[in-house]
Amino acid sequence: MKHLRRAVPAGASSPRDRSGSALVSAVGLGVLLTGVATALTVRIAAVARRVVTPAPREADTQILGIDRAAQTITLSRTLDTVLPGRYGIFTNGAGYVKLGAVLAQDEEGVTRKLLSHIDSATRLGPHGSFSGWYFDDPAQLHLPFHEELIDTPVGLAPAWVFQAGRGDTWAVLVHGRGTTRAETLRAVPLLHALGISALVVSYRNDGEAPRSRTGMYGLGATEWRDVDAAIGWALAHGGERVVLMGWSMGGAIVLQTAIRSEHRETIAGVILESPVVDWRSVLDFHGRELGVPTFASRAAVGMLGSEWGARAVRGGRGIDFDELDMVARADELSVPILLLHSDDDGFVPSDASHALAAARPDIVQMETFAVARHTKLWNYDERRWTTVIRDWLVGQGLGR
Repeated sequence: MKHLRRAVPAGASSPRDRSGSALVSAVGLGVLLTGVATALTVRIAAVARRVVTPAPREADTQILGIDRAAQTITLSRTLDTVLPGRYGIFTNGAGYVKLGAVLAQDEEGVTRKLLSHIDSATRLGPHGSFSGWYFDDPAQLHLPFHEELIDTPVGLAPAWVFQAGRGDTWAVLVHGRGTTRAETLRAVPLLHALGISALVVSYRNDGEAPRSRTGMYGLGATEWRDVDAAIGWALAHGGERVVLMGWSMGGAIVLQTAIRSEHRETIAGVILESPVVDWRSVLDFHGRELGVPTFASRAAVGMLGSEWGARAVRGGRGIDFDELDMVARADELSVPILLLHSDDDGFVPSDASHALAAARPDIVQMETFAVARHTKLWNYDERRWTTVIRDWLVGQGLGR
């Protein structure tokens, strides 16, 4: 008996044709999804690598003009260049230049007073990097100082020493990510006036201290050991009590030191300025700024935390972000903390700082600023910044 084949209407596809088309479509979709997944993986890896890779300072400001006779400079208008106060700018041609008050501004540019002389022979490049350092050399403080080498686990790391008072109370000053120890010089005059000696330190992979085996940041998980070595140096040179002060990533390093240090009993207080308290919130913020979905930022955290991801991105061991979450570990903190943060920081969100203050109101005093932006609290409101820190130190019995 012959098998009868059902007739297929003209213009219609047979089941075999449809299954073939479906297969082709499925293969095409698979290729597309694979491509998307690969592109996303590459982007996640790029975010992860960017976080832990030391990099030179990036230009973030255009230099639109300079009036040498009036000693003024006009910069492109940004959220930073319009800030009141004293600042600086890294230039190509004149090096680091100090900036004073805003004299004029419009929608395009901001004209500020030059506090560093630029002569007629100096030619400036068109781009610069706006900075809150203000001081870029210890000699500019007009205080006695000398250089020391601190014996850290990765080698001899340079530090500036400003001795003051009886020499029994020391402050160890820790700079942030992508900067050097000059960032912390703003705090030295206040400390010196209070009779507190200052040890301005460098740490692994910051461009001044020795390089670690990987050459990558540990985001506080490794750098704290270098700060602990600095505490040991201070104690060996007459110190009895130590105050730790950190800016930005330096805050994360200081917090890790406070709970891990071999010299914990000598740490009498911690001062944090625009600190990283929880890296996840920082990476989420920067992911959004780069147009990366939150899940991708969290994937970058996962990549940095895994052994395979760490090898691919930084060539070392994974970073334990749970250990770096000081909101979750707030109960392990035991010393008084002064925390200063601007709610419109623009680089390190203040959410985790507020959460830490809420978790430990018994030891954390938080001073909230506005407008001041990231690590520029001294520049924006030097009087308030100085008064708050002075009063807190004196209140803790740490200054005269």
